[in-house]
Amino acid sequence: MQSSFYADHSLGYVQFAAGSLATAQLLNPPVGTTGIAIKCEAQAVRFTDDGTTPNATQGFPLAVGETLNYESSSMPQLRFIQQTAGAILNVIFYGQRV
Repeated sequence: MQSSFYADHSLGYVQFAAGSLATAQLLNPPVGTTGIAIKCEAQAVRFTDDGTTPNATQGFPLAVGETLNYESSSMPQLRFIQQTAGAILNVIFYGQRV
């Protein structure tokens, strides 16, 4: 876990189940998001944060049980895809309420 991660206000929670992760899923954070906590369950996923589309073999891997704490002043377009069928992502958005 990153020691610099700071949660100002919770802006919401969403879960992406296996079906939605069969093709690259674009993560659209709410307005004001500056940080995201993402927990991977059941199967590993891969992600990109530069607008390119990951696939089952390309992109940054996130293993089952890992939590990604991602911070940015201008939230990029995070995209996720499952490496194997059955992946689940739990996502909490943090930032300033607008």
